[in-house]
Amino acid sequence: MIRKNDLQAILIIAAFYAVMELAGITCPIRYLTGISCAGCGMSRAWISLLRLDAASAFAYHPLFWLPVPAALVLLFRRRLPRALVRWTLGIACVLFLVVYVVRMLQPEDTIVTFAPETGLVYRVLSRLAQ
Repeated sequence: MIRKNDLQAILIIAAFYAVMELAGITCPIRYLTGISCAGCGMSRAWISLLRLDAASAFAYHPLFWLPVPAALVLLFRRRLPRALVRWTLGIACVLFLVVYVVRMLQPEDTIVTFAPETGLVYRVLSRLAQ
């Protein structure tokens, strides 16, 4: 059974991202810092999958499928052995970090980028420094 607090958290996160999308901010981390997050490309990957284009989905983010089992593990964590939950989520985090670093080190990757000068924080600090 999904607890009320878990469901509320999911709805709040979904609403936050919906508002961000409506405002034209597809990734709050990239918007603020100019640096792609470890999940960059995830939304586009799911959209590709919905269009039955698995190749594009993997190109946008090779771990696009991973949040579904991770969310299930989190939702049912009270029914699963604690060690299984920790290992599953730990492995998921390591996979995301490895993919992120590999993609960040590939200059031809146009999805994961490092451009701090385009972030809001940099732009605000630059204006304040003038």
